[in-house]
Amino acid sequence: MEKLKIINGKILTPNRTVSGMIYVESGKIREVGDRIPEISDACVINAKGCYVSPGFIDIHTHGAGNYDFMDGSVEACLQIAEMHAAHGTTALYPTTLASATEELEQTFSVYREAKFRNIKGASLMGIHLEGPYFSINQRGAQDPRYIRNPKRNEYLKILNKHAGEIARWSSAPELPGSKEFAETLRNFNILPAIAHSDAIYEEVEEAFDWGYTHVTHLYSCTSGITRRNGLRYAGIIEASYLIPGMTVEIIADGVHLPESLLKLVYQIKGAEKIALITDSMRAAGMPDGPSVLGSLHNGQPVIVEDGVAKLPDRSAFAGSVATADRLVRVMHLSGGVPLPETIRMITSTPARIMGIDKTKGSLTNGKDADIVIFDENINIKTVIINGKIILNNLSL
Repeated sequence: MEKLKIINGKILTPNRTVSGMIYVESGKIREVGDRIPEISDACVINAKGCYVSPGFIDIHTHGAGNYDFMDGSVEACLQIAEMHAAHGTTALYPTTLASATEELEQTFSVYREAKFRNIKGASLMGIHLEGPYFSINQRGAQDPRYIRNPKRNEYLKILNKHAGEIARWSSAPELPGSKEFAETLRNFNILPAIAHSDAIYEEVEEAFDWGYTHVTHLYSCTSGITRRNGLRYAGIIEASYLIPGMTVEIIADGVHLPESLLKLVYQIKGAEKIALITDSMRAAGMPDGPSVLGSLHNGQPVIVEDGVAKLPDRSAFAGSVATADRLVRVMHLSGGVPLPETIRMITSTPARIMGIDKTKGSLTNGKDADIVIFDENINIKTVIINGKIILNNLSL
């Protein structure tokens, strides 16, 4: 729709919650306030006292709705985007797993077509490569067959061909060749992130200077205090807290991190340095039972129970089954974080981390009209992406 007006909502602005209206035209937010002139040809949505928020931004997701981005099909990408949109996500970053080069190439090819054809789902903002340059000891559910050290010829071949589609690359900075790898990524305007790593504090501090300014799923496959020859060394967790400029992301599904850790991360880092992520795999939005992590062709079997995906022997988690509304619900209602601060962690903060804050992440004049309306229990009522109504359970 060209023109859209939202009335009677509690609007979550960057600094406060206000009662008022939002006017949208040609996919952009044109006005936010309590007195917007009457526009006769605008479609009107009555929020009925619900919260009106910027659209949720998920910077780390592998799949949903029984599809994975590694499935190698356009249908998978589109269905994932639609499933997440139904839960309030208006922009997301498709995330890969450590895999064979051929499988990765197929992912890029499919992503390009899906981005072109995506009209009903969350916007596809760029690929997040998770791996394969990881510590084998911190591999978690990543397939050990593909884990290795950075290889310059290998990653340059990928970057020279696909840099425009890659937004972020997660790796372990203690591995040989990581400094050159990170500096190369920065030259291509790609965010290097720390993940699946055994790095100690001193290595993280050095890596931060190379460009590793973000930590992937803090507390999941990230080192803490360790002993070496009897001496204690701080790890990635402690470095995340001690380095002021380091941003982190957390899987706030209530399972990967208990309430106590959610509160701790928030108390130390604050909403300006934390992004809430789903890290969801294909079972997000699906019933409990057997599933697959990664592609159907070459993935690993997992079991979904207790609100999380686990390895079959239940020795480790294998990715979450969360959706963005669940993250907000857990962080706000269980973690006790004020709603405006919670919303910041899934809107403006991830937008700033990924460098898209000029167009997304807040209800500000001139930005993309990505808007979510939800009630006090974080039940999604309406989803608008680039000014287009994707879901609406409120009266027009």
